[in-house]
Amino acid sequence: MASIGIIGSGFSGLSAAITLADQGHEVHVYEKNEMAGGRARTWTKEGFTFDLGPSWYWMPDVFENFFKSFGKDVNDYYKLDRLSPSYRIYWSESDYTDIPSDIDELGNLFESWEPGSKKYLMKFIEEAEIKYRIGMDDFVHRPSYSFMDFAEWQVIKNVPRLHLINNFASYIRKYFKNEKILKILEFPVLFLGDVAKRTPALYSLMNYADLKLGTWYPQGGFGKVIEGFEKLAIEKGVIFHFDSPVEKINCEGRVITTVMINDKEVIHDQWIASCDYHHFEQKLLPETHRNYTEDYWEKRKMAPSCLLYYVGLDRKIPNIHHHNLYFDTPFDPHASEIYDNPAWPKDPLFYICAPSQTDNSIAPEGMENLMLLIPVAPGLEDSEEIREKYFDILVERVKKSTGVDISKHLVVKRSFAYTDFVKEYNAFKGNAYGLSNVLTQTAFLKPSIKLKHLDNVMMTGQLTVPGPGVPPSIISGQLVAKETLKKLPKIQVNVNA
Repeated sequence: MASIGIIGSGFSGLSAAITLADQGHEVHVYEKNEMAGGRARTWTKEGFTFDLGPSWYWMPDVFENFFKSFGKDVNDYYKLDRLSPSYRIYWSESDYTDIPSDIDELGNLFESWEPGSKKYLMKFIEEAEIKYRIGMDDFVHRPSYSFMDFAEWQVIKNVPRLHLINNFASYIRKYFKNEKILKILEFPVLFLGDVAKRTPALYSLMNYADLKLGTWYPQGGFGKVIEGFEKLAIEKGVIFHFDSPVEKINCEGRVITTVMINDKEVIHDQWIASCDYHHFEQKLLPETHRNYTEDYWEKRKMAPSCLLYYVGLDRKIPNIHHHNLYFDTPFDPHASEIYDNPAWPKDPLFYICAPSQTDNSIAPEGMENLMLLIPVAPGLEDSEEIREKYFDILVERVKKSTGVDISKHLVVKRSFAYTDFVKEYNAFKGNAYGLSNVLTQTAFLKPSIKLKHLDNVMMTGQLTVPGPGVPPSIISGQLVAKETLKKLPKIQVNVNA
């Protein structure tokens, strides 16, 4: 039995911990914050429970497959509801569209905007499903050490079907002309790390996840998913250490000898770093044992950061759904302020999550739980003045669409931006969504899970393969755990115990 230390308790860390403990190893998880979850932590105040991180539950098959691999079921740990409609998009203060959860109904909606588009939607979704299946079956579970990981016929024969060379913007315009349809299809790309014209058409697989697999909600909030993972980890024997930040890593030769945590030396046979890759490598490891230079990291293209507000109101808000996208200002200028000319946006797009529209347990009776999000360029220094300025902008926009001035009904208000991402998560450039998913940062071109100068540590999480987001992070943890197991002696265990 090996002793394994995992740094960080986000989804990748929990996934790795469960996978390793299931194989009979002693697993300890060290978390710098007071609870499990990493970016998916929760915060409670005045009877409100806020999800601080993820709010979109997409790709339910990844969660289902994870639990099934241990002889469990998602429903053993939390309950899911499929949202219908999936979400609302505001085109202006009085013009909005509710996106149907049924693909046939969505086709009818598209047809009403652009005759003939229902037929093209079905073809588009069919191609997107092919990309999704190939990606999930042949690509994301590979360690991506080099190009050779993909140099087999089963993979190579499917490359042309992935449309890696085509860009997303031109690809969808082969099918559709209507601006509303184009914006619906391009919205997931905004968070992948670049504008549609520089994002591979491969990522239409996200449209399949969105429009066909659907948008789900875990009852009680996303924190219940973390609780489920933590519960399964404890069932497998994982030991958690909270309020345990890593302060220093000591190395000799090709091994980590000790890790300083709360002024104490901690020793394990193997380590997995589920924390911020850049922080672990550039701030904690000796320079002689790093994979990359600071210059390498500075040249990485990052996905957006966010300016967030967690708001509890003393009343319900009319005319909104669980998920609400405000596309009531021009799309291109805001995208340029994120990716081309980084700056605080002049006229931002934004998103409101109102889970209390679905779930009465996360807010006091008759009250509303809101999370408001503006995507912004990573690395933008924030201030209280900037946070208040943008809150006032959002208050005015929400007032126009709902008739309610939320600033007059505040019970709880908390903001979260660049400074907090760095402080709470050691996030490189205060990023929220990891590396951009451009072709030059895909698969073996991402920072490696393997540290070339150390034999007893591996990297997992959103800055390495397969990429950012909750489902990829779960897969990343499984992948790295399995690579770690290859280094360890075999143990006879009942894997479904």
